[in-house]
Amino acid sequence: MSVQCDIQENLKRGTMEMLILKLLSEEDMYGYQIKNELAARSHGAVTIREGSLYAPLYRLIEKKYIAEERRPAGVRRIRVYYHLLEEGKAYLNLLSAEYAKMAEGVRSIMEGSANNA
Repeated sequence: MSVQCDIQENLKRGTMEMLILKLLSEEDMYGYQIKNELAARSHGAVTIREGSLYAPLYRLIEKKYIAEERRPAGVRRIRVYYHLLEEGKAYLNLLSAEYAKMAEGVRSIMEGSANNA
């Protein structure tokens, strides 16, 4: 695995729960749909293998931030849709605020703008 892949994986791991919660704040989605929306909305910058998507989904279910619901999809198929719960909305707000603060701090460091006290 290349250094670039390592960097991308570490950054994704740190933001994946927040991105999933954001998508689910707009509508209930199933796994493949979440995977495709992440790629489409990020213009290909955020991609995840479908199998790798389920670990963060299961963590969010375990923390009671999202719930799953099985719905018919055609004659013999069932799809598992994920739904954002109230606790998940509150957690998304906290994550978003922390992410914004961290991103601003990182930007300040990378641009070299330090407050000289």
